[in-house]
Amino acid sequence: MQKTSARLLSLLSLLQARRDWPGAVLAERLDVSPRTLRRDVDRLRELGYPVRAVMGPDGGYRLDAGTQLPPLLFDDEQAVALAVALRTAAATGAGIEDGAARALATLRQVMPARLRHRIDALEVTSVARSAPRPEPQADTGVLMALSAVVRAREVLRFDHAPAHPVDGADTVPEAVPPPRRVEPHHLVTRGGRWYLVAWDLDREDWRVFRADRITPRTPTGPRFTPRELPGKDVAAFLTGRFRGSDGSADWPCRGTAVLHLPASAVSRHAADGTVEELGPDRCRLTTGSWSWPSLAAAFCLYDTDIEVVGPPALKEAFAGLADRCAGAAAERSRPR
Repeated sequence: MQKTSARLLSLLSLLQARRDWPGAVLAERLDVSPRTLRRDVDRLRELGYPVRAVMGPDGGYRLDAGTQLPPLLFDDEQAVALAVALRTAAATGAGIEDGAARALATLRQVMPARLRHRIDALEVTSVARSAPRPEPQADTGVLMALSAVVRAREVLRFDHAPAHPVDGADTVPEAVPPPRRVEPHHLVTRGGRWYLVAWDLDREDWRVFRADRITPRTPTGPRFTPRELPGKDVAAFLTGRFRGSDGSADWPCRGTAVLHLPASAVSRHAADGTVEELGPDRCRLTTGSWSWPSLAAAFCLYDTDIEVVGPPALKEAFAGLADRCAGAAAERSRPR
């Protein structure tokens, strides 16, 4: 039989792994008598673990949530996964870097040496995007409030700050806009930013709001029955909105052209495009963009001869782009 301390750790690990445990099954797993099991459960309660007796034909035990956070027990994989998540918390854009750093220091202090070595070997460097302004972070309290109304399915009223004004422009609005009224459906993180996907009650359409621009108002509104999101996939819906489409993750404009370059030279820059090899120095590229002119410009980035395959809208976009480029070149050649 295990010593009492080791047996308590084994009991705690079992209680954390499953919601309900019949008493007889627990006693058998620990190789103890029902009386010893009851004493061990009492010891866990004295240590702050809210172990509740479950009534019923079999009887048993359940580890419930308590009013205080007791000491937690993780296996090796859980401890490493938690440490990695805490170390990369800065990339979430939720403004929890300080709390994550302190939690990681606490976790690392009680880790066995073999796990500390694994965590210390993982070095992560967060590189800020080069931008004229630092990327805004969503307030943790706002994220919790948004998550709560999404879960409760309650209408939300909030003020939505505009995008950053142009330098030197008047920053005082002529009138304070009314609060937005939405049915919140999903809180999503993408590329270090947080977004609220919601049905706008006043505009009667789906909208995507940046969480760092949201100031929730209280109280919340009545409960609502969730609508069906276009495409039923929030990740695809959000990607589609950023690409200019509605309800689909695909680009609204897709076209094909033959490039006079090896497929290997094109594929490394094609992102989600499809590259087909046609020979040692020719390949066919199918890709997409948010507009036909931008798609034509994307093909021109490869700096090689281009044969447009289709559709006709892509060929028309190339003609328009050629006219604009010719005009820009003529403007540059004029004396000043």
